[in-house]
Amino acid sequence: MNIQLEKMKQNQECERRKRIAEEKHKEWVHKKREEERRERKRKLSKEMAEKATRELEKMQLQEKADIKYKEWLKKKRAEEAEKKKKEKEKEKEREAELQEKRTRSEKIFKEWLQNARNKPQPVLNGYGFPHGKSTGLY
Repeated sequence: MNIQLEKMKQNQECERRKRIAEEKHKEWVHKKREEERRERKRKLSKEMAEKATRELEKMQLQEKADIKYKEWLKKKRAEEAEKKKKEKEKEKEREAELQEKRTRSEKIFKEWLQNARNKPQPVLNGYGFPHGKSTGLY
């Protein structure tokens, strides 16, 4: 009976140890899963933060690029306007020169015309030809 009692106590002790081992195992598995879940959550949070940072940097770069493009475009338009202005000024100068040339030419032509009226007419019957034609045979 003592042996049976002893065996029973040993069986109970063995079962108790098994239960404790199972509980500890379950607890360990639970802790491990909890830790893994926290780790995943932390990694996800870190990835989201990095993604947000990249997006922010990308937006900032885009804004800088837009600003630089607008500045470049403004500068280019100003250069084009300046170029057109210079071309118009050159065209006006050319027109003024042409006008001055025309005026000078007209003045010279009028002077020539005035002088041409006062010049003596050439002799029509020159060189012995009456009316500018030959009148007979040699």
